[in-house]
Amino acid sequence: MQGVVIKSTGSWYIVKTVDGELLNCRIRGKFRMQDIKSTNPIVVGDKVLLSQEEDSFLIDELFDRKNIIVRKSVNLSKQTHILASNIDQAILVVTMQSPQTSTGFIDRFLVSAQAYGVDVVILFNKTDLYDKETLALLKERRSIYEKIGYRCLSKSTLNDDLSDIKELMKAKVNVISGHSGV
Repeated sequence: MQGVVIKSTGSWYIVKTVDGELLNCRIRGKFRMQDIKSTNPIVVGDKVLLSQEEDSFLIDELFDRKNIIVRKSVNLSKQTHILASNIDQAILVVTMQSPQTSTGFIDRFLVSAQAYGVDVVILFNKTDLYDKETLALLKERRSIYEKIGYRCLSKSTLNDDLSDIKELMKAKVNVISGHSGV
């Protein structure tokens, strides 16, 4: 039986089968010991092969990934933390304040996404909170990222119409990422 991992919670995974059934699954024990240089061998978006043993389902095989989004450990570990796989696009939600997203964070995300072949849209959020100076800085920052090929949107997700974002996400596998509170 085949499916796609749609949720990961430690040692348990929710897999959506090709028939649309949602199954609680674990990784087969020997699977964990394969030569995987990641803190998490199975991630959301992975296409997997399942088997059933009595009343439980096991993930037996991981199919090749189209791409991944990773976060590198800051403690110089040789392992990476894979956030998701088989992604059509990532939407990076950032803010100019409350909290401020640093350009370093944005750039690290963009480099990682580009390295693994993931398209990114940058969504500048909380525009309803910005004064004239901050709006000018936002315009400047958007211009920089647009000049190097990134699509940028500016929104107040509380106050603005989000239909263009919904359309952008339609019929795609999306990852939405950003700092807490953005």
